[in-house]
Amino acid sequence: MDYICYRTSTPHTIDGLITETDWHNVSWSEYFVDIEGRLKPEPAYKTRMKMLWDTNFLYIAAELEEPNVWATLTKRESIIFNDNDFEVFIDPDGDTHNYVEFEMNALNTQWDLMLLKPYRDSPRQNVVISNWNFNGVKSAVLVDGTINNSNDIDKGWTLEIAIPLVALSELSTTGKIPVEGEQYRIDFSRVEWTVDVVDCKYKKRTHRVNSKELPLPENNWVWSPQGVIAMHQPETWGFLQFSEKVAGKGVDDYIADPDNDLKWALRILYYRERVYHEKNNSYTTNLKLLGLDNYLLNGKPFVPEIKRTFSLYEAIAKGADGVTVWHIAQDGRIWKD
Repeated sequence: MDYICYRTSTPHTIDGLITETDWHNVSWSEYFVDIEGRLKPEPAYKTRMKMLWDTNFLYIAAELEEPNVWATLTKRESIIFNDNDFEVFIDPDGDTHNYVEFEMNALNTQWDLMLLKPYRDSPRQNVVISNWNFNGVKSAVLVDGTINNSNDIDKGWTLEIAIPLVALSELSTTGKIPVEGEQYRIDFSRVEWTVDVVDCKYKKRTHRVNSKELPLPENNWVWSPQGVIAMHQPETWGFLQFSEKVAGKGVDDYIADPDNDLKWALRILYYRERVYHEKNNSYTTNLKLLGLDNYLLNGKPFVPEIKRTFSLYEAIAKGADGVTVWHIAQDGRIWKD
């Protein structure tokens, strides 16, 4: 998935209305799908987003169809996905490490955090910096209906978020705000719980598990599907490409990185090394043992150099220009020289 992000002509008022002219001049995204992909049932309610930017902020707007708008959490830094929520994930340099997550509910209660790496890449360590904040972040919600009122049918809720670019640039390779054509990895998720009305209040529907009554698993609807029920896979998020064109004043094409296929091949190697390590308690330099001895990349054999110790490895391959060198290591981080 990819989205071209155009500049705003004027700073936005963050009020949840999505009424500024520039919002009307940019396209909505595709409707969200199930987190596991389009082979799963279509979400019961529609969700879509759009983006803009200026020198100071990345602006995000979203529209969530919802006949029963409810929320309970009012304290900032609560675990917002215990309510229905909207979530944003951003990895500015695309290395899959040092990325941010932002969540909000229909009461506009916020939760933001930084992850040093995906949970899978450091199973025995705390990878979450939960006291990290998007200083200067702004958000707002507009409910088309009445929140927490089970006596009527709502249409849904809209939201706007303004994320300070200075906070994102600190996590990028350049350390600067984006330029024309620069790309971030980004994704959006909507958590939707199944509820019933009990005594005029919304209550999560439950089922019995090992003699305990537990809430039914939540629905996860996303922009760029992950293939599994896990949002912390930055390599399968979508691409946000920045444009210097003002919204409505021209159109840019999405330009894919010519090394995307190579980076994905290195990612597959990483997946295979993880499986190999689980079985053998070590890594290998043997592509055949990884099932990659016949792997073709753009019609040519994929033969990365692998350096290994007993507990570590690093795979290295040249990019499409023959000069850039890409690396991936056992912790899943991917980077270039």
